[in-house]
Amino acid sequence: MPSAPCSSLFWGVRINWTLVLVLGYLFYLLLGAMVFQLLEKQAEAQSRDQFQLEKLKFLQNYTCLDKQALEQFVQVILEAWEKGVNPEGNSTNPSNWDFSNSFFFAGTVVTTIGYGNLAPSTVAGQVFCVFYALFGVPLNLAFLNQLGKGLNAHLLTLERWVHKPGRARVQLQTLALALFLTAGTLLFLVFPPMIFSYVEGWSYGEGFYFTFITLSTIGFGDYVVGTDPNKHYISMYRSLAAIWIVFGLAWLALVFNLGADLMEKFLQLKWHKPGTAEEAITKMEDDPDQPRIHIPS
Repeated sequence: MPSAPCSSLFWGVRINWTLVLVLGYLFYLLLGAMVFQLLEKQAEAQSRDQFQLEKLKFLQNYTCLDKQALEQFVQVILEAWEKGVNPEGNSTNPSNWDFSNSFFFAGTVVTTIGYGNLAPSTVAGQVFCVFYALFGVPLNLAFLNQLGKGLNAHLLTLERWVHKPGRARVQLQTLALALFLTAGTLLFLVFPPMIFSYVEGWSYGEGFYFTFITLSTIGFGDYVVGTDPNKHYISMYRSLAAIWIVFGLAWLALVFNLGADLMEKFLQLKWHKPGTAEEAITKMEDDPDQPRIHIPS
């Protein structure tokens, strides 16, 4: 099958759609940088000023301490935090490396989420983590790809189930896809934040934020389940969360891939010759084995 041209005439001007895509991608990154700076920089400055003020108040209340001793203590806290030790509470806090937490961490490694709030501190653990990820990441991609094929198969079954004589194929595909997206949205994006909000004490907005940031593998680490030392979680809480993450990753990967396909078709319709785009779409619709949404191989 010949590839679609990278450029075409549009109102008498030759347009390179690949260049348009690159420039659009760069513009999107620049736009994000400007918005994040506008929203977050002032809040960061306020937090820094507040922290310095609290340190001064602490030194005034405890005159037996000098500034150097306080700075050393702050450094100890920061080092403990970097090693995954929560400075709140006491030594009776649950271990970060019990089986449930270790299972959750293993899931964040192979899925490349990498929250950043916990990492191996021993040389042996770091070496093992490298080789574990080296084989685990491809294994996870293969698993998600197979899981995506299974979801695709269920989508085709759903299309056959809603099939009615006289109804156009495009209508069937649209209806089946709408049901698929609605069910997945409820199962992976709407209901889980309710559970996390109840267990973690977050607002629903914070729970939804954690859910999307996790399933999209962005994983900032500012919100992580099962890390509050003042709460008592069931032993399998984080393990169950890891299983939810894996299936949610597969579903959201399909959704992202669908969005990418739609963008590519839009660019083809916008910049390519009409005949080429129409032939490509017609051929896809005439091929019953063509997956509606798929994970890139």
